[in-house]
Amino acid sequence: MSLKVGILMGGPSEERDVSLSTGKAVAEACKANGFQTTEFPFHFDHRKLLDDLKKQDIIFNALHGGIGENGKIQTWMNKNGIRFTGSGPASSALCMDKEKSKTIAMKHNISTGKWEMLKSSEDFPTLSIPFVIKPNDQGSTVGLSIVREDSEIELAIKEGFEHGELLMAEDYIHGRELTVTILGEQAFPIVEIRPSHDLYDYECKYTPGMSQYICPAEISESITQSIQKDTEIIFKALGCEVYARADFLLDDNGNYFFLEMNTLPGMTSTSLVPKSVNAAGMNFEELIKTIIELSL
Repeated sequence: MSLKVGILMGGPSEERDVSLSTGKAVAEACKANGFQTTEFPFHFDHRKLLDDLKKQDIIFNALHGGIGENGKIQTWMNKNGIRFTGSGPASSALCMDKEKSKTIAMKHNISTGKWEMLKSSEDFPTLSIPFVIKPNDQGSTVGLSIVREDSEIELAIKEGFEHGELLMAEDYIHGRELTVTILGEQAFPIVEIRPSHDLYDYECKYTPGMSQYICPAEISESITQSIQKDTEIIFKALGCEVYARADFLLDDNGNYFFLEMNTLPGMTSTSLVPKSVNAAGMNFEELIKTIIELSL
């Protein structure tokens, strides 16, 4: 009997469309691997899927953001005896909380930009301009602004609070955008992202041709190994399982700074994890098969 794999996709978060794209790509890969594949798109109520999800051998969690990534759906699946791919509830919640994950990185001597938390629109950052304002628990740069002048602060805070209840103001580090895939407990080739906008924003992430990707990144062997080692350290420190993707910035002096860990990175044609493992000789079908096998 071939493995029965359900693909959980869609959901209510602001990254719903990306999740649906991930789900479709994963479903195709599962079929190519010979798995019995069922897609489970939903919008608001995942609980109505319970009986059907329980009939699967494993659920590939293709959600992004919101309940799919903050540990809530993982808690619900654990409680109902449903096996699923990727990290568990505690680690998912921890990685979705940018402040907590940056604090843990610092405890492991991994550099991360200075930051302050804003709890209400009355809070004003004391960081020097330029700085970034972003919701503490969103992905895909949702609600993120770069503040370059005092006159932009108020609007950036207003925009941030439309997407989250707690904001992070963080030093703006001018540098190269790097991302590191980890599969099993091993870091894969680093991808450098060169967006056509000033920032690797939602449009640059999900519109083909809007960003250039260099993999392996053109950085020194010593910096490459150091970033990969730190990614493996923080993956374990945050309690992640199976796979994830860590984002860093590399400044002009060769210093790198941890930004965040993504426990459910995208799996579409423009996604970074497939690019990274491909540089190591693993195709998309093998990647999806490996994630499922490691999760089982």
